[in-house]
Amino acid sequence: MPGKRNRRRIPLRTTAAVTGGLALAACLTACGGGSGAADSQAGEKIVTVYSADGLKGEKGDGWYDKVFAAFTKETGIEVKYVEGGSGEMVQRAVREKTNTQADVLVTLPPFIQQADGKGLLQAYAPHGSEKVSGADKATDGKWTSIVNNYFGFVYNKKELSQAPKTWEELLDAKYKGRLQYSTPGVAGDGTAVLVKSMHDFGGKEPAMEYLKKLQANNVGPSSSTSKLAPKTDKGELLVANGDVQMNFAQAKSMPNLGIWFPAKEGGRPTTFSLPYAAGLVDKAPHTENGRKLLDFLLGEEAQKLVSEVGGGFPARTDVKPTDANAVQLTKLMSGVEIFEPDWADIDKNLKAHVDAWKSATGS
Repeated sequence: MPGKRNRRRIPLRTTAAVTGGLALAACLTACGGGSGAADSQAGEKIVTVYSADGLKGEKGDGWYDKVFAAFTKETGIEVKYVEGGSGEMVQRAVREKTNTQADVLVTLPPFIQQADGKGLLQAYAPHGSEKVSGADKATDGKWTSIVNNYFGFVYNKKELSQAPKTWEELLDAKYKGRLQYSTPGVAGDGTAVLVKSMHDFGGKEPAMEYLKKLQANNVGPSSSTSKLAPKTDKGELLVANGDVQMNFAQAKSMPNLGIWFPAKEGGRPTTFSLPYAAGLVDKAPHTENGRKLLDFLLGEEAQKLVSEVGGGFPARTDVKPTDANAVQLTKLMSGVEIFEPDWADIDKNLKAHVDAWKSATGS
């Protein structure tokens, strides 16, 4: 188990397809999916996924690449894939609501809750979701985590002799123009910067006071977090935000990339679960194919590849990988305190939090 899990909820309301030759061990019996309303393009062997970035490898070697290829091999269904920031994907689905293009939507919280609130999702509990913990799925079946993950930061190991330890350390002048975090309200990991800083500093006001000071060192906005790790590896940046799964996978080809977790001065390093959560899109053009894909992603064989290939944590609690990556990930998370945000409250107040950030930073 990574770190000591603190199940205390943090209510922020009061403070203001790689090679087709890869095959999984067996096709899941769940691949058949359930019956439902007729698809608008029934019979087409296609499923379209809109997803937050991080699970697809830059060289075709990511978890999505492997599992999508296996899914196509087993079912004959081609996966069409579109990626971007979590907020960007939700907004695209909103714009297409009268002419829905996506079948499956995958985002980080609180954007999966936002998607549900905007009526973008239909209820479907994939086979295997009964093995996902209650905190990582919707009670009404609108979404479920497919890969667990944690928020974190990256640093350049070549230029910094050790990782920074505290938020306050990032205010040092040596980080001016060499620090960047993705845009809150647009990127899931960028929004996570607000969630963690509000937790660590004890509320919205002190967090915004800190982020206002940090802005003096910040390069500026970025709609996608995945673009920041290569800049950090090259030394263009010394520090950037990210998440464990994505950055762990990127570090395989980026030797100067290190992962760390900021602490409030005098406190312990903290983080929180930031899972990739998937839902079946309402009025999806290929609903049955979307169901089959969700079943496949939560299948035991696909879940076993999460750490080995994707550098993340299985969403299913009954899957316990022992590969080398799983061992490294457990070590990485050792000693890090894990808190549980109140995602429903964050979703409700997201605009107010982002507006406060814009006001504080002048963004």
